[in-house]
Amino acid sequence: MAEQRSGAVTLKGGPVTLLGPEIKAGQRAPDFTALAGLGEDWTLSEQAPKVRILLSVPSLDTPVCQTETKRFNAEAANLSDDIEIDVISVDTPFAQGRWCGAEGVDKVKTIADFKDRAFGTTYGVEIDGLAIYARAAFVVDKSGQVTYAEYVPEVANEPNYDAILAAAKAAAA
Repeated sequence: MAEQRSGAVTLKGGPVTLLGPEIKAGQRAPDFTALAGLGEDWTLSEQAPKVRILLSVPSLDTPVCQTETKRFNAEAANLSDDIEIDVISVDTPFAQGRWCGAEGVDKVKTIADFKDRAFGTTYGVEIDGLAIYARAAFVVDKSGQVTYAEYVPEVANEPNYDAILAAAKAAAA
């Protein structure tokens, strides 16, 4: 059974329990496998060596997740090619692809973790009993070290965009 962290974050003001460990800056990024498309496995350790912004969102079909993903899609145009933004949710690849196509989101990669929810319990973002993820952000440098970790205290709030982007730029420098 995964580690449980009660009250680590809130959802609409109510405390929730997160499953999995708290990931902190300075540790090695845990490996995980999810889907980059239907039947297309995506494993962190098998990706090209880039700085990665791993964004955990509850669902692309919610307003805050849409705002966050669109903002990072726009910000991606100003980042070096050494930085990739990966948005991870339990949405299916079909839902992610439909939403990205309808919204013109084409500079971030969506990762579907609906099948095994390996990312959720490995990065400590799965909300117990809801089968969705808390909002969080992790910056992983080219060597696989976490240089920034943020669990947004209230799931319905947006992350600290400036801090995430600054950490990614610093890791790429």
